[in-house]
Amino acid sequence: MKDMSAVRKTTRDLTPDEELHEQAEIITHQLKEGLTVSRSFNKVLDVSSGDIHNAGLKPITFVRQVIAGCLYPNLLHGDDFPPDVRMRAQTLLDQCDGGSVGSYTASCGLTYLRSTVAKSISLRDGGIPSSPENIFITCGSQRGLMVMMRLLCQSEGLTAVLIPDPAPHTLTRILERVGVVPVPYRLQEQSGWSLERAELKQVIQTCRKHCCPRAIYISNPENPTGHIQSRESIQDVIRFAAEENLFLLVEEVYQNTVFADGKEFVSYKRVLAEMGDPYSDHIQLASFHSLSNGIIAECGLRAGYMELINVDQVLLSYTEVLLTGDINTPVTGQIALDVMLDPPCPGEPSYDLYRQEVSSRLNTLKLNMSRAVKFINDLPGFTCPSVHSGIFIYPHLSLSHITDAHSQQATVKAKAGLCYCRRLLEDQCVCVGFSECWNKNHTNKQQSCCYLRICVMMSSDDLEDFLCRLQTFHLKFLHEC
Repeated sequence: MKDMSAVRKTTRDLTPDEELHEQAEIITHQLKEGLTVSRSFNKVLDVSSGDIHNAGLKPITFVRQVIAGCLYPNLLHGDDFPPDVRMRAQTLLDQCDGGSVGSYTASCGLTYLRSTVAKSISLRDGGIPSSPENIFITCGSQRGLMVMMRLLCQSEGLTAVLIPDPAPHTLTRILERVGVVPVPYRLQEQSGWSLERAELKQVIQTCRKHCCPRAIYISNPENPTGHIQSRESIQDVIRFAAEENLFLLVEEVYQNTVFADGKEFVSYKRVLAEMGDPYSDHIQLASFHSLSNGIIAECGLRAGYMELINVDQVLLSYTEVLLTGDINTPVTGQIALDVMLDPPCPGEPSYDLYRQEVSSRLNTLKLNMSRAVKFINDLPGFTCPSVHSGIFIYPHLSLSHITDAHSQQATVKAKAGLCYCRRLLEDQCVCVGFSECWNKNHTNKQQSCCYLRICVMMSSDDLEDFLCRLQTFHLKFLHEC
């Protein structure tokens, strides 16, 4: 029997998220092995990540049928699959060396797939051209970001990147791994987590006193807050990047999950192109997308892409060199990425089922968002703004009643939010994402601000289970404190 305690890391080396996930794994192991009789649940609800398959949602049929046909071509000779599935699978097999998904591909990905990506981007952006030579298939958007970080670190001095606060929960770890200094700029909670140029100016002026800022990282739609930038906001960021000579790193992995009325996703590339001179031909931009996020959400297949704009040929060549030494993107992931970017068309046999499944997911996401936001706002101490896109809600939990009662104990203040999440996991077998910061309240005193990152892309029954567990624990927690 595996001893889970033997693989536990020291908490000093773990982020709060990593600590909670490790504890969740231990509890899951205990439940599976029947090592505890004190818990009234048979599984841990992990709502901290965007792994919707782990949450019980079924995969998109067309995606899995094409993959199955590529993995076992004998399936293509019968009538088990619709004709467009068989045709797509055979087309993709023809692009693989030896006609097999077991062969290697170029480090930048299948040439055919890079063309698919370029066509998809051009269609998304109203016909603005996209070149396959500027497309790089990566093992997820994070791998592409790491490659760009290595490129930016080639210059002398301590390289820094401006990043949002809050940010995707893995971002800081990625920067640390490649020796880049993260410099946070605070998003404005009171205005729906918007980005303000004045904040950027103040942060970069302070930053330049001790390091060299080379880039600014943007998440749009914002992860985890769900905020969507307007064209005007994007233009402001582009002008700021031009003034400060910064490389733009833009994660756009939730671009297909916009569900709020009156909101739309507009890519940074499109806005940049439409701004014209002196910006459109000079601002360097890398945009990232991923198979793991959004509606398809095939997290385990590990594929994504990045497009480089306004970079010279030397940088393009060096990017390919770095990818050669990186983890090669699995061919099955590349196949699924092709399907995500080039889905069935109207009139094709698989179109109706595909649209039904995708629409069902979007509708479930929209209903779950509305239900979760309203429910959590009714819990005392919680504030949860409405969400326009993405799959997370990001509620603010006020713990001032704890920090005020222990005003002389700094350790209690710093750990109050994490303590809440630990106890939620222990008592109700619910694992949430966590972050904490200090803000000034109306009396100008420091106040602990705890935020929970909660994925709501799940069945409505599972959402109700989660909300019930959260409410049960929360009311008990408030009573005890």
